[in-house]
Amino acid sequence: MLSKKASSLCHGEDSSYFHGWQKYDSDRYDKLTNPKGIIQMGLAENQLSFDLLESWLASNPDALVMKRPNGESAFTDLALFQDYHGSADFKNKLVNFMARIRENKVNFKPDNLVLTAGSTSANEILMFCLADPGEAFLLPTPYYAGLSKDLGLPGFRVGMIYSNNETVVSAATKMSSFGLVSSQTQFLLANMLSDMKFTDKYMKENKERLKKRKETLVSGLKLAGINYLESNAGLFCWVDMSHLLVSNTFDAEKELWEQIIEEAKLNISPGSSFHCTEPGWFRICFANMCAETIQVALKRLKDFSQSINSKKKAGSCSRQRRFLLGKWVSMLLPYDPEPDR
Repeated sequence: MLSKKASSLCHGEDSSYFHGWQKYDSDRYDKLTNPKGIIQMGLAENQLSFDLLESWLASNPDALVMKRPNGESAFTDLALFQDYHGSADFKNKLVNFMARIRENKVNFKPDNLVLTAGSTSANEILMFCLADPGEAFLLPTPYYAGLSKDLGLPGFRVGMIYSNNETVVSAATKMSSFGLVSSQTQFLLANMLSDMKFTDKYMKENKERLKKRKETLVSGLKLAGINYLESNAGLFCWVDMSHLLVSNTFDAEKELWEQIIEEAKLNISPGSSFHCTEPGWFRICFANMCAETIQVALKRLKDFSQSINSKKKAGSCSRQRRFLLGKWVSMLLPYDPEPDR
């Protein structure tokens, strides 16, 4: 009864990435109620600066109750808003913000911007607008930056498409009617982005917190004897755990991933779920938890790594002893130059 796309077995939720989420949801770590639960390190969320956002909201209650700067209620207009071109005020504030975070080296036009319900929706709209069945896209990475990652607001579901091609903008605007951003969300974020003093402070402080957290993770990886890929930004670290594999295969990677979840109680994402071409690479997210929790996670990772290395070393020593014992026994046996045939 379902379409081929709906019944396909290659949906993203069938990967280890989502299976890890499911295991975490059934056994979530909590310092007090479930200290031996699974710690979520597979989700690229930025939760390091919520206090700054909540502080702004507390100081600007009018944005939450939908009041304009002059004190008038905006409720009626927002409740009846149906223009899928998006709020002009929000789009203007958004392009100004985009320019500022690029140090005003690039200018953006609000008419070239299409609002969507998250970056996933933006990608889907572009695919419908540009491609026919059988065609494919070559995407640069990372392919989204927008409000989920920069401001840590994935639940607000705000994404965008920006293009200098008028035909693409026109087609994408029509398609965006299937995934609009709520007028209340646009109103709130327009108010937030218009506060340049706050946004400048937020971006600076957020970068510093991310840098500090990354340094914490890297230090922990070094203590655990785990190599990592050098980077200068992001919400996660790409780490090399191939030395813990029993063999250089993706089956061995999956086996190690299952061990990490079941024994170390950490949900980190195996490289195979991101189409990595080499087994043994994992993605560890570090910005979606408090400082205390990441210390617990790093200790678990260190203990797990040392345990695996000890087992491998013991197995290697055992094989070596068996080899030497066999060689010693063969030296004691009488030599027969003409053994029975």
